[in-house]
Amino acid sequence: MLPIAEPARIAVATERPYQVLVGNGLLAEVPALLGAGVQRVALLHPPTMIKTAEQLLHLLTAAGLEPVRVDVPDAEAAKSVAVAERCWSILGNAGFTRSDGVVGLGGGATTDLAGFVAATWLRGVRVVMVPTSLLGMVDAAVGGKTGINTAEGKNLVGCFYEPAGVVCDLDLLATLPSPHLVAGLAEVIKCGFIADPEILTMIESDPTSAVRADSPVLRDLVERAVSVKARVVAADLRETTSTGSTVGRELLNYGHTIGHAIERRERFGWRHGDAVSVGMVFAAELARLAGRLDQQTAGRHRAVLSSVGLPTSYAADAFDDLLQTMALDKKTRGSTLRFVILKGLASAEILAAPEEDLLRAAYASVAQ
Repeated sequence: MLPIAEPARIAVATERPYQVLVGNGLLAEVPALLGAGVQRVALLHPPTMIKTAEQLLHLLTAAGLEPVRVDVPDAEAAKSVAVAERCWSILGNAGFTRSDGVVGLGGGATTDLAGFVAATWLRGVRVVMVPTSLLGMVDAAVGGKTGINTAEGKNLVGCFYEPAGVVCDLDLLATLPSPHLVAGLAEVIKCGFIADPEILTMIESDPTSAVRADSPVLRDLVERAVSVKARVVAADLRETTSTGSTVGRELLNYGHTIGHAIERRERFGWRHGDAVSVGMVFAAELARLAGRLDQQTAGRHRAVLSSVGLPTSYAADAFDDLLQTMALDKKTRGSTLRFVILKGLASAEILAAPEEDLLRAAYASVAQ
């Protein structure tokens, strides 16, 4: 048996710096990341993660900690006020103090919830994220955004709160259904277009390896995507530096404005990455029609995304619904609809208040 390679340790240099560990066999790193002084640990996880949760409970107990298991619903159903309230109640009944901690084990929805619960309990306790999906590893668990959903939209209630650490154990991807792994690649490809074009070259060279959980190519892609997000977040944790056409952390929202609208229209029945994939094709065409992006780079979106099996189109009759939903999305400021668009590879700007006719024309590129 080959020795397990040392994990990559990617620094996120925010106000409260932390590391993202990427590699195999990393669950044993979790107790140390919680830090000295922590006694009780709430382990939040969905039903699908029971076996991994039991393994992690054993590791926490062996490290002298007192874990409390907190079962939460799977996927977006976890991100509600009612579920957060139940978590707070469990912490209160278990006597959690400000020196105790939380571990979020699961996909992006679970880590979003865990971060929000940790940030709001006694105004902040330590939290370690253990994402179990590709999407969680490269996006949701990294960056310090926490949140829950409301009837009015996704992630409208939340706060910025850095974790004590993130553990991306690639072994956890082995049982991830293929459609979910593919969906997570949308956020990886996004990082390629907005900051690291080598990601695109790697996928174009070997799209089959990019969708294999045990592939060294996938590990490299994860490390690159996490590094992109770490750099962007370190420069603009609270998304405050996007002014005019200048892009700060809002850069990470590429493809998300219409992507979130698709998710809501589908009542979150669509995978996040699938919706963002369509959103990126739309954003590329919007940029092309606005005279900001060349045809080759715009067309490259559809080619790269479809090469790994991601969708690039959506219902032709959905535009009016999506436009109404986008107006409520958190990427509007002062009632102005804003889109992150490209003016070239790894070069972005903000397109604010585009004309509806332009949006309709861009939507024609994804209408099916």
